[in-house]
Amino acid sequence: MTSPDSRAGMHFTHDTLAQRVRFAAGEAATALGEEVTALGASRVMVVAAAPEQEPARRIAGGLPVAHWHHEVAMHVPVPVAERARAAAREHEADALVCVGGGSTTGLAKAVALTTGLPVVAVPTTYAGSEATDVWGLTEDGRKTTGVDARVLPRTIVYDASLLTTLPVDLSVSSGLNALAHGVDSMWAPRADPVDRALAAEGIGALRTGLPQVVADPEGLKGRELTLYGAYLTAVAFASAGSGLHHKICHVLGGMFDLPHAQTHAVVLPHVLGFNAPSAPEAELRIAAALGEGTALGGLARLRSKVNAPDCLRDLGMPEEGIPAAAEAVLGAVPAGNPRPVTADGLSALLRAAWEGADPR
Repeated sequence: MTSPDSRAGMHFTHDTLAQRVRFAAGEAATALGEEVTALGASRVMVVAAAPEQEPARRIAGGLPVAHWHHEVAMHVPVPVAERARAAAREHEADALVCVGGGSTTGLAKAVALTTGLPVVAVPTTYAGSEATDVWGLTEDGRKTTGVDARVLPRTIVYDASLLTTLPVDLSVSSGLNALAHGVDSMWAPRADPVDRALAAEGIGALRTGLPQVVADPEGLKGRELTLYGAYLTAVAFASAGSGLHHKICHVLGGMFDLPHAQTHAVVLPHVLGFNAPSAPEAELRIAAALGEGTALGGLARLRSKVNAPDCLRDLGMPEEGIPAAAEAVLGAVPAGNPRPVTADGLSALLRAAWEGADPR
């Protein structure tokens, strides 16, 4: 890894995505109304999963809603995306509002990908998808991802009060998913000094905020800090690209239909343990952000504080699926990973994650 001051002059190119972001605790309805008005939209399609119907109608009830769409599924299966696209056409939607987590945002992105409709996102988890131009679709057990400017939400409305009812276990997994964005941003294919600075700040906020969420789930302070950290790491990830961790989790999610955030929470320490010895500067940054002498030690301490999930076996991954998963990941390893990746290395990593072995 190259730090900005390790040679004469800085040499990197950084792209910043054009997006408006509003932090407005307790004011989602007002902020959302103002943003939709600014778009000039008159026929809004609101995307919200069934469990999010009540908050979605409370937040978006004052909008000119042409259609409420509640069919949402993990990993955005292609048939689900096609039905949502058809609904947008049928109801002549001119804008999309998504209220929910990563799956909901992902579905709105899938609609935007083919229609070009603008998206306003109101997140209710720490998924971070709302801050990236990455889309994902799953078909026949395979998850395909891509990058397209059309899927980047025009505006994000962050209201921490909407997350106070997110169960603690899901908050932990979602927060660790956000932390994984920061870790991957340290060594992903397009990682640069700006990405690493954003990622480090985000990791530090998550390290402080997540334990506060666990200690006081209804308190706004921990929720806001965790949301802030999740946003920063997602912005870093959008610029740096997808690293080894996300390639592994995309394969596992598509192949075994594993829960997204929990899978990231389990796999993260194993990828960190795999790459960190070969990326000493990145390891020091992560360690400092986590407030410990080593990155793995800091992550282990945080995971212990928040009672993080620790094995893929508990998430429903079959042991006999390890070889096929390793083979699939091997074909998707990103360029420039700090450490050479082999089939044996991936199999060992996945087995350790499946068993819940100590990554140290």
